[in-house]
Amino acid sequence: MSEIFAVRERWGVCILMRDGVRLVGDVYLPDKRVDTNQKDEGLQNSWPAIVVRTPYGRSSDDLVDQGRYFAAQGYAVIQLDVRGRGDSEGEFIPYRNEGRDGYDTIEWTARQPWCNGNVGTLGGSYLGRIQWLTALHHPPHLKAMIPLVAPSDPFVEWPTGTPGPMHLCWLFLTSGRTMQNMNKVDWSRVYGHLPLRTMDEVCGRSIPAWSEEIAHPYLDDWWRELSYQSHFNEINLPVLHISGWYDDEQIGTPLNFSGMVQHAPSEWARQAQRLVMGPWGHHVNESTRLGPLDFGPDAVIDLLGLQVRFFDRWLKGQINGIDTEPKVTYFVMGMNQWQSAATWPPQGVAYTPWYLSSNGHANGYPGDGVLIADAAMLPSPRGHGVNRRQDEPSNSEKWIAAISDTYSYNPRDPVPFLTEPTSSQIGGPDDYQTVHQRRDVLVYTSAPLTESVQIVGPVKVELYAKTSAPDTDFMAQLHDVWPNGYAQRLCDGMVRSRFRHGMDQPELLSPNELVKYVIDLWNTAHVFLPGHRIRVHVTSSAFPKYDRNPNTADDLGTSERMEIAVQTVYHDSDHPSAVILPMMPGKDMSINLH
Repeated sequence: MSEIFAVRERWGVCILMRDGVRLVGDVYLPDKRVDTNQKDEGLQNSWPAIVVRTPYGRSSDDLVDQGRYFAAQGYAVIQLDVRGRGDSEGEFIPYRNEGRDGYDTIEWTARQPWCNGNVGTLGGSYLGRIQWLTALHHPPHLKAMIPLVAPSDPFVEWPTGTPGPMHLCWLFLTSGRTMQNMNKVDWSRVYGHLPLRTMDEVCGRSIPAWSEEIAHPYLDDWWRELSYQSHFNEINLPVLHISGWYDDEQIGTPLNFSGMVQHAPSEWARQAQRLVMGPWGHHVNESTRLGPLDFGPDAVIDLLGLQVRFFDRWLKGQINGIDTEPKVTYFVMGMNQWQSAATWPPQGVAYTPWYLSSNGHANGYPGDGVLIADAAMLPSPRGHGVNRRQDEPSNSEKWIAAISDTYSYNPRDPVPFLTEPTSSQIGGPDDYQTVHQRRDVLVYTSAPLTESVQIVGPVKVELYAKTSAPDTDFMAQLHDVWPNGYAQRLCDGMVRSRFRHGMDQPELLSPNELVKYVIDLWNTAHVFLPGHRIRVHVTSSAFPKYDRNPNTADDLGTSERMEIAVQTVYHDSDHPSAVILPMMPGKDMSINLH
């Protein structure tokens, strides 16, 4: 059992950066042992250290409690305001100075008499991404990282060429030295404003970072400065990766784990990666409930204890068994159990297509869109369809499969993405029944399942489609439809047509050009229970999670002009549009994390 220490604090410590800017932090140090039966003679006065850097205020209750907790476990902890925020000098320009400042902070920490030279980093969201940017500067004393809910590289989560409208909410929150009250802004009015480049004016505050991001609509050198996910071969560190299935930044965490396992420059670093994915939102491990669902008593775990064990291994050198434990621990929704694996995705996953099909009227529910498992039942584009077998599920007794479905996408009336208006938590296990009644949403639903279907890993939609516009969007979502009709969102993704060859290779469409799109819905772990149905919806907007595509050839973010696009989705034997599910064999791998 670890020793527990009393804690002493040093408030308002100044740290000098290489350019003369002073950052301000608080230091939490182990003091004497709490157990008075232990002697304090020879008690060490230098410790491994944990660095936490935040734009959200270093003196919040949560961070003070965190500093005291880790100091009580035998760590020196320094938590500081990043440049331009709180008491720290300089100008806050999101992410631009964090790599260098992180290096300087870690090396300053290692030189202090209370530090033994072994330094780790910790933090979530912005605090997670800046750990990766710091690691690319290779501070010699950085020995381990724990990034939680870390955002990905530019345009990975929002592959639109523009920042998502809800990103402006975050920029507003951090646009002064202290936290701004984002809850009093009418965000629905702000998000609806065009052109995007002046959206900040509607929220009543000039935010230069917003207009500058809009001015870089392609993946160029300006954005590559903030990219880390193509540089895992340069990061030789143990990393504990943590996120949740309903974290809006979830995409980055499995990517980062897999990237480090494959590309870290040493075998020991590749073996030292650990991944934890829970049934959580952006604020991980906070509650067993998220939105309308309760994921059960095991949904909240001793995450702080796991972090201590990880740091004990890599900052204190303790052989505590974490090396021999499974590399991946993930929560399977539906069955509400934790499972483990040696890899991500787990071995044994079978990527299984479920094909989109209809009689030409999949618009809304109840329409005639279905998901089928047998590609042989798709019609030939050269005929008029084929009769479906009598034992195949359908919504019609006399089913003649059509080769396509068509809908109109009007950016003036976008399909909503269900979420609260601020960026604190973007979406969750929300009920899309009402959304699925819209005529501009194609809905494809399986028959009720007769046995459980477990999916674990990345989900993709392969979509064959054409549009009347020179540029447009296609969105897809995966849902679990409960027997009572509740359509639980599991995961989603999108593509913007002009970036179909890559975010650095924009190309407009030819009129009615038929294109195969691969839409990454990213990762989930879920069991569809008997009686439930699998559903995919396809449409062209998910607002305000993504900005509306105006269906024009205009430069992104600069125009108020919008046009209606006619969208056609094909599902015939030559163009087998499908959702690819990572299906797992039905075996019990549940574990206990308590």
